[in-house]
Amino acid sequence: MNLEQIMPLSTWAIILVGVLCVIELIWILVLQNRMKGFQKSYLALQTFLDGSSLDEQLKEYINKVNHINTNLEATEKRMDQAELKLRSAIDRAELVRFNAFDNMGSDLSFALALLNQQGDGVVLSSINNREESRVYAKPVIQGESTYHLSQEEKAAIVKAKETIKI
Repeated sequence: MNLEQIMPLSTWAIILVGVLCVIELIWILVLQNRMKGFQKSYLALQTFLDGSSLDEQLKEYINKVNHINTNLEATEKRMDQAELKLRSAIDRAELVRFNAFDNMGSDLSFALALLNQQGDGVVLSSINNREESRVYAKPVIQGESTYHLSQEEKAAIVKAKETIKI
């Protein structure tokens, strides 16, 4: 028996297309049902207990991060300026006491070196005897002075330069 004898071939084709359409419709309904489940899950994930959404939270956090970055940049600029000032500030001080005259009983004279991190600053010297006291100040640039330095002044500068740097 032949299918064409029962029904014409065009009718079989229409029935086949109809069955395929019904299967597709069932498949579409199943997928639509699954999609609703995904949408409910997505909304549950997107909404917090306080009613805010994930998008709102993310935007708020992005704004906070941008604000923090701006503050960090400003702080870094201020810190760089403070570090420059600190490097040029006097942060090393060394005192060397000595007896300038043989007839004096104690080390009343001294040399005081006040230097920054580059070795720039001043060395102060005080020469004391029974009748008078004299104070001298000599500029120091990179650990050296254009003025003649005594052994005590040189020792004070060397000790100050050996101090731990920041």
